Amino acid sequence: MLGKDRKYGFVLGDGFVLFAIFIFVLAGLAEIGGGYMVWLWLRESKPFWYGIVGSIILIVYGIIPTLQSFPSFGRVYAAYGGVFVILAVLWGWFVDKKAPDLYDWIGAAICIIGVSVMLWAPRS
Repeated sequence: MLGKDRKYGFVLGDGFVLFAIFIFVLAGLAEIGGGYMVWLWLRESKPFWYGIVGSIILIVYGIIPTLQSFPSFGRVYAAYGGVFVILAVLWGWFVDKKAPDLYDWIGAAICIIGVSVMLWAPRS
């Protein structure tokens, strides 16, 4: 259950952290997947329906982050940006078959640390 706490802003319990991570990953996959379909349509001459389906997925992506329990739009989207970077690196590796190098992994690690600090650091 998500409860109010003076020191931390919100108590993290009963799967709250796992749900937050799930929503971030779902949003990232929707944004990257939808964008990729539009890319394929416009850049690789795939059929028009790729663009339509990709656009619909991008609309759904716009809704998914609103399912987060965090009270601040800016904080949610800033933290999501870090998750997006990590997912984009993994997408490139598994879908585009471009293996990340050491600097990709270092950058991804910095992003996940930044996301963790932004979302779960104690606040007054």
